[in-house]
Amino acid sequence: MKNPSSSSPFHMLSCLLVILLLPLPSLLADPDPLQDFCVADLSASTSVNGFPCKPASKVTSDDFFFDGLSKEGDTTNIFGVNATLGNVLTFPGLNTLGISMNRVDFAIGGVNPPHSHPRATEIGLIISGQVLVGIVTTGNVYFSKVLTAGQVFVIPKGLLHFQKNVGPGKVLAFVSFNSQLPGVAIVPLNLFASTPSIPNDVLTKTFQVGDDVVNSIKSKFGS
Repeated sequence: MKNPSSSSPFHMLSCLLVILLLPLPSLLADPDPLQDFCVADLSASTSVNGFPCKPASKVTSDDFFFDGLSKEGDTTNIFGVNATLGNVLTFPGLNTLGISMNRVDFAIGGVNPPHSHPRATEIGLIISGQVLVGIVTTGNVYFSKVLTAGQVFVIPKGLLHFQKNVGPGKVLAFVSFNSQLPGVAIVPLNLFASTPSIPNDVLTKTFQVGDDVVNSIKSKFGS
């Protein structure tokens, strides 16, 4: 029996179906919402990639507005930095929209320590002050630049990065994410302030130091 020609309608249809069904990276994206809005019902007991919608009859104008980023954050902590979060947990109107925004305040010399956002790319705008922004790739390549008011930086999803106030005054920045809940993994807290604690022998071997050094660092973070 003769195989169908490569130019036959059957063959072309088969190829088209294969192309349409393949999970091509260029076609992958968060699905568009199928309703005007889905204000998060934060009282719901479970959530998977978003919260259940509050009944439309209970949605008010306040659900679409948020003033939490209007006030300076308290920077009297060991890092001299404060991130005021504008994610779905504080601004339920963001639910299913794939966006969020934080305000970041730096005291003089303040450092936003090395951290990563596992679920989002970040873009930031410096409003005032001078900030050193550093990024480390998975290949251990370090990129950095000092930015001033009006300049913007971008952090690819999941990459380790930090910011440090290197100017003579305070710093104000706003950062946005392509996730309603980007998450954050802060390296020093993950390593030295986890609950329960990471065993000392793991940390001493990792950093090639003694117990005294590890215990000293843990004590600074209350672990």
